[in-house]
Amino acid sequence: MGDTFKALLVEQPEPKRFTRRIVTRTLADLPEGELVVRVRWSSLNYKDALSATGHPGVTRNFPHTPGIDAAGEVVSDTSGRFRSGDPVIVTGFDLGMETDGGYGQLIRIPAAWALPLPAGLSLRDAMIFGTAGLTAALSVHALIERGIAPQAGEILVTGATGGVGSVAVALLARLGYRVVAATGKPEAAEFLTGLGAALVLPRAEVTANVERPMLKERWAAVVDCVGGDTLAAALKATRYGGAVTCCGLVASPELNINVYPFILRGVSLLGIDSVQCPLALRTAVWNRLATDWTLPRLDTLAEECPLEGLEEKIAAILNGQLQGRTVVRVE
Repeated sequence: MGDTFKALLVEQPEPKRFTRRIVTRTLADLPEGELVVRVRWSSLNYKDALSATGHPGVTRNFPHTPGIDAAGEVVSDTSGRFRSGDPVIVTGFDLGMETDGGYGQLIRIPAAWALPLPAGLSLRDAMIFGTAGLTAALSVHALIERGIAPQAGEILVTGATGGVGSVAVALLARLGYRVVAATGKPEAAEFLTGLGAALVLPRAEVTANVERPMLKERWAAVVDCVGGDTLAAALKATRYGGAVTCCGLVASPELNINVYPFILRGVSLLGIDSVQCPLALRTAVWNRLATDWTLPRLDTLAEECPLEGLEEKIAAILNGQLQGRTVVRVE
């Protein structure tokens, strides 16, 4: 490959118009950094689609290569943390936002952004998880740390067909929890039960009567990937001492809620961030995904897409037409 490589480049030829094409770039086009990685696999996340279409909340400077996830081998590292050929994974921080990301065959980043690939995971498997899987695993970790055990009762996962939601369903089921998956896609019921959901509910059933101050206690805990009224309803229906993790805003970033769930039922609202997640926690959770939290049927979560096929997938994820994960073959 040398210093030239293939990448998806998003350009802004005029205000409010963005174009995407596969181009040949050089290492000199990349930002400064200690670590150069040859990317083999990436993944498609909602944030990637926003970056690829010029959303200013994600990326402001163009031309730009999106891709908030990357897995590959070290080419060089001036920091001395890694050796040439070491397999690494990179998720979060500024990758794919303002720093050229995983939709290029080379990335150059600060060495502190990368983690050694855990034994037991392939580069491809790591990208089936990617940022979405890490976020799901951080959510599950937070519930366990809060003391929510499988015998506590039903665990609701909202936005269950999405990247975070689908991994959360599979992971919670793998750990012995009774998972109730909420979705606006009735045709996805078989997919969700295949991941381990004990019950699939229409999204409207979860948000019914959300205007009431409180709802009947049902959920021992909730992994919410949606925000807005769905999160409000989930909080109002969580049982005494339960916990709700929050990691998404696809419905709305606004939360119209009173204090009753917190002061009458002792419900905890736990914010989940995978972008600036501390290195120690990030490493621990990735290692668990490679060992006691491994998913035997990980491939059922994902479909594979080449770099050249991203255009169609970007449109699909923005229109809510994808389910599970999309792993991107960069090489």
